[in-house]
Amino acid sequence: MTNVSVSNLSLALAFGLVLLAMGISAKEKLGLGKDVAIAVVRTVVQLVLVGFVLKYIFQVNNIFLTFAMVMVIIFNASRQAHSRNPNKTKYLWQSWVALLLSTIITLGILIASGAIKAVPSQIVPISGMIASNSMVAIGLSYRAMHSLFTDQRQQVLEKLALGSPVKMASLSILRQAIKTGVQPTIDSARTVGLVSLPGMMSGLIFAGVDPVYAIKYQIMVMFMLLAATSLGSVIASYFAYKTYFNEQMQLDF
Repeated sequence: MTNVSVSNLSLALAFGLVLLAMGISAKEKLGLGKDVAIAVVRTVVQLVLVGFVLKYIFQVNNIFLTFAMVMVIIFNASRQAHSRNPNKTKYLWQSWVALLLSTIITLGILIASGAIKAVPSQIVPISGMIASNSMVAIGLSYRAMHSLFTDQRQQVLEKLALGSPVKMASLSILRQAIKTGVQPTIDSARTVGLVSLPGMMSGLIFAGVDPVYAIKYQIMVMFMLLAATSLGSVIASYFAYKTYFNEQMQLDF
């Protein structure tokens, strides 16, 4: 294995790229300087703290502590997905359940199949990858659903007036919202290897692993993400569309 290390000087020089981005923002008057600065500070602080936490969890190698870390990841992901829902009637538990099921089901299958081992050094990073991608997919589904309900409000009202059940009146919107959530992962799967060398594959290659061996892991990751984003989008969307109607089955938003 190749010893991969980044010196403090390398980090300082890499920070020059951030200054370049901030300079472009200032020159073009984009107003992104503050956002970039906050993002950089949060990135450094959060990753340093998480690094020490993960080091401790890996050393202890306790299943309950590992499970607690996975729950923290899922909860934070659900909060972010929930915040991206423009609907005034929304519930955090819906995002949490969608993230929990998509993560646990996908992770469980990977462990049961022997693709990964039930050790913290594998469970925690994989859980983070699953939850983060599901979070993005769910957020996209929420936004697409709200936009579609706004644009197709009259059509939905007409279907309800003709006696259609809530689900039937919302079915085209529901399907499009799910499709919107999953589409980025599908697009990524289409171009992987041709346009981009994703994180896990690149990390393994950096560490000196045979590229052919690294490819197997990346294929597993793509399968995993396709399943997780599909599950997350479907579950969250089926929860979310009902919040656009009141108890009398009337469109209410």
